[in-house]
Amino acid sequence: MKTFLMLAGAAAAMAATPAMAQDNDDRAGDIQVKVLGTAVLPDGKITDINVNLPGLPATTQTKASDNFVPTLAVEYFLTNNVSIETIAGTTQHDVDAVAGLPAGAELVSDALLLPATVTAKVHFDAGGFKPYLGAGVAYFIWLKDDPGAATLPLGVTETNLSDEFGFALQAGFDLPVNDKGLGLSVDVKRYFIDTTARWFVGNTLAIETEHKLDPWVISAGLAYRF
Repeated sequence: MKTFLMLAGAAAAMAATPAMAQDNDDRAGDIQVKVLGTAVLPDGKITDINVNLPGLPATTQTKASDNFVPTLAVEYFLTNNVSIETIAGTTQHDVDAVAGLPAGAELVSDALLLPATVTAKVHFDAGGFKPYLGAGVAYFIWLKDDPGAATLPLGVTETNLSDEFGFALQAGFDLPVNDKGLGLSVDVKRYFIDTTARWFVGNTLAIETEHKLDPWVISAGLAYRF
């Protein structure tokens, strides 16, 4: 996280320099569309257990599964080197126990996430190579979350993951492959965002835990700027 904060600070400092102020704006108003293959790699953990009617061990810990999905990114250039980007796509994960319970015990099944994200990016010219840094806000919306197989014998009838705001840091590069706007793109985001997980037995809240999600999201694919 410290490295990403330093990079974001460097991006902000560069944006404030006279060289950036004299940015060539002949392509201000451009739109760039990216079609990407994306690895979503959660890196979170349980931080608190608020409700624990079944008496789960205090050492209980979980991990969400990785996923690989297609994503679409759309970017609007305010100047030739400053842009606003949003992404479209969903990702699905299971949540399994890794400590305190039998390893691999499934606690949440097929949790479907829409990670709504908007970032501001500063691009740098290095010949044909165009690296960038960015930062922005995210809102994680859970479209679906089912009880995991290991919770059903406990009588669990419903699972709920809370929608939450967070933020994201970003770094990557675009590499033009011709003079008609086509290019290659590599992008890395680190999200910092939490969720509250709740398991119900009928109308009774049986388990409530606080989780850090904090996924790494790594993408690569084609870009077209016009």
